[in-house]
Amino acid sequence: MKTSLRLIVASTVLAMLSGCAVDGINKTATYGGIGVLAGAATGALVGGHKNRGKGALIGALVGGAAGTGYGYYADKQEAELRNQLANSGVDIQRQGDQIKLIMPGSVTFSSNSSDVASQFYNPLNQVAASLKQYDQSSIEIVGHTDSVGARQRNLDLSMLRAQSVGNYLIAQGVNGTRINSRGAGPDQPVASNADEYGRTQNRRVEINLRPMNTTQQ
Repeated sequence: MKTSLRLIVASTVLAMLSGCAVDGINKTATYGGIGVLAGAATGALVGGHKNRGKGALIGALVGGAAGTGYGYYADKQEAELRNQLANSGVDIQRQGDQIKLIMPGSVTFSSNSSDVASQFYNPLNQVAASLKQYDQSSIEIVGHTDSVGARQRNLDLSMLRAQSVGNYLIAQGVNGTRINSRGAGPDQPVASNADEYGRTQNRRVEINLRPMNTTQQ
């Protein structure tokens, strides 16, 4: 019986992890595999010596379900956002648990303005709809600028732009308690400020979506 239980747990782990190898970026399988391993270890400890195999099996199944649950949730939101925001100018990146929406300032705001440009209302409406549907994530909005001009002016402008995006989302029905806005000014460039192409990339607003219980960086 113990051998049988061990084989089931091992097979479950291998099945979950092999999902990663099938398509190379199967995040749901990744979360599930991690959940299985953690759950099996915990279950074995809780089950004691006599029931260690049974405890590991139960823990593996529970851990796997929890892991796949969040992975599936994030995968689905990411896929829907990519479909809804195609050709909008918004770049979508996935970094582990986090979904990052990168909005170029040249599309979102007029020069030296913190008012959201009217042509960007529709993409932000799509983002707001997604955030209301997928309400288990915290929302960090960060404004960024290039390094041209006074640093304090850039810090102020980046903060005002982040707040404008946050206020717009709240006006569309997103729960404001989920939102944290801040301005990074020129301090987190993603390209060189030596030329206009790089400065354009640095002028941006990012929306970072993370699980509710994850500490913001």
